[in-house]
Amino acid sequence: MKTLDQLALQGPLPSPEGTALALLELCRREEVGLAEVARVAQTDPALSGRLLRQANSAARGGRPVAAVSEAIQHLGLAAVRRLALGFSLLDRHATGACEGFDYPGFWSQGLLMAVAAQELGVLTRAAAPDELFVCGLLARIGRLGLATAYPAEYAGVLARADSVEAAAPLEQECLGVDHNELTAALLLDWGLPMALAEPAMHHERPEAAGFEPDSRAWRLTHLLHLAGRIADLGLADAPARPARAEALAYAGGCLGLDAEILGATVDRTLPIWQEWGRLLDVPVAELPSFANSAAAPATHPSSPPAAEGTGLRVLLVDGNAASRQPLERLLVREGGHEVLTAPTCAQALALSVEAQPHVVIVDRFLGGMDGLELCRTLRAADWGRALYILVLTSVVAEGALNEILDAGADDYLLKPATARDLRLRLRAAARHALLLAEGARDRARLRQLAADLAIANHRLEHTALTDPLTELPNRRAAMELLERAWSTADREGHELAVMMIDIDRFKGINDTHGHAAGDAVLHETAQALRGAMRRGDGVCRVGGEEFLVVCPRTGLKTALPLADRLRRAVRALAIETAGKTLRTSVSIGVAEREKNPAGMEALITAADHALFAAKQAGRDCICAQARGKLHCGAAPVAAHESTRHVL
Repeated sequence: MKTLDQLALQGPLPSPEGTALALLELCRREEVGLAEVARVAQTDPALSGRLLRQANSAARGGRPVAAVSEAIQHLGLAAVRRLALGFSLLDRHATGACEGFDYPGFWSQGLLMAVAAQELGVLTRAAAPDELFVCGLLARIGRLGLATAYPAEYAGVLARADSVEAAAPLEQECLGVDHNELTAALLLDWGLPMALAEPAMHHERPEAAGFEPDSRAWRLTHLLHLAGRIADLGLADAPARPARAEALAYAGGCLGLDAEILGATVDRTLPIWQEWGRLLDVPVAELPSFANSAAAPATHPSSPPAAEGTGLRVLLVDGNAASRQPLERLLVREGGHEVLTAPTCAQALALSVEAQPHVVIVDRFLGGMDGLELCRTLRAADWGRALYILVLTSVVAEGALNEILDAGADDYLLKPATARDLRLRLRAAARHALLLAEGARDRARLRQLAADLAIANHRLEHTALTDPLTELPNRRAAMELLERAWSTADREGHELAVMMIDIDRFKGINDTHGHAAGDAVLHETAQALRGAMRRGDGVCRVGGEEFLVVCPRTGLKTALPLADRLRRAVRALAIETAGKTLRTSVSIGVAEREKNPAGMEALITAADHALFAAKQAGRDCICAQARGKLHCGAAPVAAHESTRHVL
């Protein structure tokens, strides 16, 4: 699996903050105690309440947990750290800049997946339920990561994808990384174990993961897949539920769960999800039982009118049956319109939300709420502004008509309505509906064009910053990386080290074996360097066979063992090309930022001088420049020997 550095995203990524960040740092210390963790957690009342909620949920009806310290003891430091991480990300990224990304829906689905994974963990004993809760909550965090790093480009991807699973190949095509890869990289970066990050990466397509059947990784991957199916069912509308329930039942069967057990698990999960939703201010829904969801009837959404004056969906609001029924018959006879009727404004509001009519025809005077109050109420809602509203009236005085229009109506219809008047008014209403539909299509096309342009710009930027042969960042990207690291070191007083790496006797490889062999050596060396890097460091190709490594927050004492690890990784390569096995080595020059730095160019020059000295010393070795002096270790050099030379 790739690390965040290997993915090389260009934009910001989701990250925890506040108390959660303090807990993450605190729990990394081996000597930290429960009391200290509890003291930090209690500074955030919301987090304290959530930890108590989770501890009591895990207690399964035992003695209630009332103290934060007791909750932490019950959950364990690892679970507390991961829960704090998940809750912090949820709070911090409840909204964002990606226009096509449904942030509330993302967290609602993630929360339901978290609860489902926890319940399945209790049922199957595949892993600790609290671990599975966090893993379920963050199992698709890569989607949020892409929406955060590339808001415009990712909106274009989402416009083309009809499902989460279908988005992955489009993400690779447009952004060079998919949300599953990014999910795993983020989870590892935040300290979650590989045993959880790997199943999260593969849970959308568990059959393609290649895990040994019934192994722990296989069971965790299928468990997260099933939790995702439960989340899909929970957020589906009524027509889609039977198909989602069928997919869920198949996923449950892979874990040996029959329909009865699976249904009970789903029905137990939904109320817990709703409780968590209220606690975290995440939208949730009231859902039928699993059995009812599986048997839900399908309905078909309606479409805009086919032509002016025909096929409209009309809501007729009139409490007087004697006047309502003739008008209803006239609507059907004159244009074949679909007519819905409501005798009161309360029923009319409910039908407006449910049926989304094109036209509302409302009597001026109704019992309880008059027609003008209904107009104002409809216009106050976003969806109500698109309705075409006609008010039935028998008063034609100018003041009365102005009052109707001021209330938000589009036009009026005199009582009793004639076929001619009705036909004219509905022709205008149909034109209005068609224009709205065309406007929506035009806006969708413009958004798609803007997103495609953003994606094209991202591809150009990626191409401009990437070396095509080694797939490493190129010299331009290296200078940008070093400039950022230099600014951070300058601002915060951190150490900074760089390495210049050169492949030994590379010209001889080209001359003897050909340029194709040289290209293979370059590519394999680059991959070996990348694989041996630490998270947070960056390796770039800056010349023919030269590489630059930037090590933020690193001094010479730490950089030298890392340099030796890189040297050994390249030395261990056996490169197969044109039926031959080639071996190579590298020389490395290391330099650190001095206390009174002259600038970035001086730092690179110092590393260059050290590299030249390493070549002069016999190659396959490391030299360092510190305080104006060169210190070299001849091949093969041990890291501790280099450190001793420098110090």
